[in-house]
Amino acid sequence: MRFAFVVRSMLFAVLLMVVSGAAFAQVRVAIAIGPPVLPVYDQPICPGDGYLWTPGYWDYDYDAADYFWIPGTWIMAPEVGFLWTPPYWGWGGSGFLFYDGYWGPTVGFYGGINYGFGYFGSGYLGGRWDGGHFFYNTTINHVDVNMIHNVYNTRINVTNDTHVSYNGHGGIDARPTAQEDAAAHERHIGPVSDQTAHVQAARSDPQQRASFNHGQPGVVATPKSGDFKGDGVVRGGAAGGRAENAGARPVVHPSDLPAIQHPAAPNTGDANRDKKYQQQQDKLVGKQQQERQKLQQQQDKEHQQLAKQKANDATTQQVEQRHQQQTQQLQQRHTQQTQQLQQRQAPAASHAGAESRPK
Repeated sequence: MRFAFVVRSMLFAVLLMVVSGAAFAQVRVAIAIGPPVLPVYDQPICPGDGYLWTPGYWDYDYDAADYFWIPGTWIMAPEVGFLWTPPYWGWGGSGFLFYDGYWGPTVGFYGGINYGFGYFGSGYLGGRWDGGHFFYNTTINHVDVNMIHNVYNTRINVTNDTHVSYNGHGGIDARPTAQEDAAAHERHIGPVSDQTAHVQAARSDPQQRASFNHGQPGVVATPKSGDFKGDGVVRGGAAGGRAENAGARPVVHPSDLPAIQHPAAPNTGDANRDKKYQQQQDKLVGKQQQERQKLQQQQDKEHQQLAKQKANDATTQQVEQRHQQQTQQLQQRHTQQTQQLQQRQAPAASHAGAESRPK
């Protein structure tokens, strides 16, 4: 009996030595088959100041012998200055091992996996701590700048455009940097209670299981941990990773605006008149697109100046608020222009239709 215990202890110690020290790992029994690809989805809106985005991932239920999807969600950081290092699956020589996520002052290694929303394979580009407050990068995070004012805008060029969900053995070929390796040895905290409850809720939902959803989970992201039915829940499958009843994404820059919709083709019964109206509509749409581009270029230039000057967060916030006002004013002006053109054309179109009716 004692001999068996010693043997198990030695085997466990050997396994720990094999596992990379770059991850705060929850060592589990290896799985022969890797997890499905990561689904593509929208991020639900941040529920409030101090919440950090924790991306979705595939977990494994050993009792059911099945992968299940843990929806991405917003979690309140357990300590000021702490960031989340996502979990990941990595090849361990004879199977895939699970490396649990953790909270700490530095983001560690998470397998080079592109989870999106700032977690593009290394580090975190979705926000930063400054003066005891977390500042959100609005080019990445879905944040209401009218409610949360500690924001900034830094555009990120993502080159790791893959949805592979595991490291090694045909997956992502990445190794930890010295900084990522050191992060695993800093003081850190495992998943908090809200995250643990979130995992349990996902495990108990059949729609989250890979054998049921075939890689398209019923719920892919939530604004509130553990709540898979409330407003703002992002559903997968036929919903295509779109949020339910979440409202529109806050518009800060012209690039955030929806595409300009061309009005319906004129149909007055007069071919010449229709052609004239169509030309007027095309001219207006072209002009509005140019004005959007001009304002976007102006705002991008101001972003570059802020970065060059290493502006503080208060200055950046003021600029972003001004950008939002400029963009909203532009959108309102374009809406009025479109309505005015339709009003000018409507009486003539109605008159033309009346003339064409038999008497």
